[in-house]
Amino acid sequence: MKKTNLLLAGLLACGMASAQKIQPYGALPSKAQVVWNDMEYYMFIHFGPNTFTNKEWGHGDEDPKVFNPTRLDARQWARTAKQAGMKGIVITAKHHDGFCLWPSKYSTHTVRESAWKNGKGDVLAELSAACKEYGLKFGVYLSPWDRNHPEYGTASYNQVFANTLEEVLTSYGPVFEQWFDGANGGNIKQPYDWDLFHKVVYKHQPNAVIFSDVGPGCRWVGNENGIAGTTNWSTLNVKGFSPGAGGPPTKSLNEGNEDGEQWIPAECDVSIRPGWFYSPDTDDKVKSLNTLLDIYYGSVGRNGNLILNVPIDRDGVIHPNDSTRLMELRRTLDATFKNNLAKNAVVTATDTRKNNPEVKVAHLTDGSNATYWATPDNVTATTVKLTFKKPVTFNRVVLQEYIALGQRVKAFSVEILDNGVKKEIARETTIGHKRILRLPDYTTTEVYINISDAKAAPVISEIQLYEAPGMLATPEIRRDKEGMVTITAASADPEIHYTTDGTAPTLNSPMYTPQTEIRLPQGGTVKARAFLRKTKAASPEVKASFDVAPAKWQVVAPAAAEAAKAIDGNTATVWASDKKETQYPHQLEVDLGETLTLKGFTYTPTTNEHIGGVIYGYAFYTSTDGKSWGQPAAAGSFANIKNNPVPQTISFAPVKARFIRLVALTPATEKDNRASIAELGVITK
Repeated sequence: MKKTNLLLAGLLACGMASAQKIQPYGALPSKAQVVWNDMEYYMFIHFGPNTFTNKEWGHGDEDPKVFNPTRLDARQWARTAKQAGMKGIVITAKHHDGFCLWPSKYSTHTVRESAWKNGKGDVLAELSAACKEYGLKFGVYLSPWDRNHPEYGTASYNQVFANTLEEVLTSYGPVFEQWFDGANGGNIKQPYDWDLFHKVVYKHQPNAVIFSDVGPGCRWVGNENGIAGTTNWSTLNVKGFSPGAGGPPTKSLNEGNEDGEQWIPAECDVSIRPGWFYSPDTDDKVKSLNTLLDIYYGSVGRNGNLILNVPIDRDGVIHPNDSTRLMELRRTLDATFKNNLAKNAVVTATDTRKNNPEVKVAHLTDGSNATYWATPDNVTATTVKLTFKKPVTFNRVVLQEYIALGQRVKAFSVEILDNGVKKEIARETTIGHKRILRLPDYTTTEVYINISDAKAAPVISEIQLYEAPGMLATPEIRRDKEGMVTITAASADPEIHYTTDGTAPTLNSPMYTPQTEIRLPQGGTVKARAFLRKTKAASPEVKASFDVAPAKWQVVAPAAAEAAKAIDGNTATVWASDKKETQYPHQLEVDLGETLTLKGFTYTPTTNEHIGGVIYGYAFYTSTDGKSWGQPAAAGSFANIKNNPVPQTISFAPVKARFIRLVALTPATEKDNRASIAELGVITK
């Protein structure tokens, strides 16, 4: 009965009751999941006390009056999302600190107790109204972890959280997505009643898609980089798993499970900045256009939905640096997918299902994923041919399955006719809701889409070809141990111009060549842009700020030569503690070679899962003689570093020191006995 209901829901989503002639395959999406998949791209907003305290995970002990945006404008958020091409907004209504962005009657840590609008404000009310005005869907994130509520960790807390959920889900109109994570940290552990929470959601928002590691509406993709697996099934095995630490293996989250028990497609979450909450320290670290394009093609282009976090700043608006980059992305995507070349092709197929008037090859290029073409039941390998009267040049291929009847394709390839001979230009695995291939430019009169393996008769809704405009590679700026700066770009065609005085690079700024010497041993700021002189086209500006270079530094302990990799100025090299050292703590001690006034330190974790050893709990000590260390200058934990392994910046009261010691107290991953450091730095500026 459940399977039949899912089938009917999927069919209703696309209004094709006659598709019953094609037998469904495997787990199927609900109507709400089909609609959700069609959204593809929407905004995440992290906003709260952390915005004002420069923390990623607040402790719940912050004074609620710290939350005081001076000119909060939810309409600006919604307007920006709409102009960026996004279809909705999900906001952190309550993060781990327990602070509620609405005046909840179940908490005393809310906007009611804040200085904003003298406690009379309601962020959720303003945002839900703004979403309605701009035609966007509204979603909410409520963390079950609450570091403020006195009942957290007791038997009564689950009902408190359920009441809080009900309060939100009955007060602000339709909710398209309810975002949960399984965060359950700190010294208090709370057994969550997920069945209760889900019942509350479905009672009041039956069309909401619930996000978590195990859905049931959509799943975490297994990383916070926004990238799905090159193979990505929308089905997942969930028995024996739960949100958070009890979730499925990373590989399963990233790739799904072929023939998985339930339809739980991937949602790819990533922030436009290194962290999730706004920090003025990251105003110059907004992801480049090229990086955002990589993310788009690695999420939407791999059968996932992209939820891109755009944090709200301390004024209460989206920062100009973020909105500028979003508009650049929108213009590029619009230009890329403006002209579907496949519409001009004559489309034929080696195998087409007969006696079903809804199945037509013409549907493959009609621009609608509500129509489809299919093979007979006994055919799981087939070819669709696109023939053009004149040669066409393309570099993007878009394929879509009719997912209301299940995900079927296991493998496919793309060929072209090249000088009278077929030439394979791509070979991939799954398709799902949407698959986008980024290719070099190819010119041909014939394109072949070969489905080589499928779980059942392939049911394809769209085949599209596009010619994306050429992109200028964004420069990358690095500095070595001695303080020498190098600037590179993926292509040798553009000129790279740079500045070190804080001004914006232009064609009149110094040009960088491999022979250029930029020495910044004491630190400084470098800005760079790539230019095409003939067209005056320019890449986005990139900026890198450096502190003292580790030229004089030496590792005191451990004695292993490998330890020098932690201070070599190269984040691609990593020191990891000896595997034989099976117990935390681990430590690295460094002689700076001179006495400096330190104001903090930086820790860059490795992103190589095979190395591991990412540090969570830490203590940082300083010394003038390498013998007397006293109390740590800073101690704590790197919030969310397991899921978001980005460089960490920790500030402390100024202290003179020649020696530093980073002590790794606890690992980010349980049962990981190693500690590792890609780069350790100090802050003197």
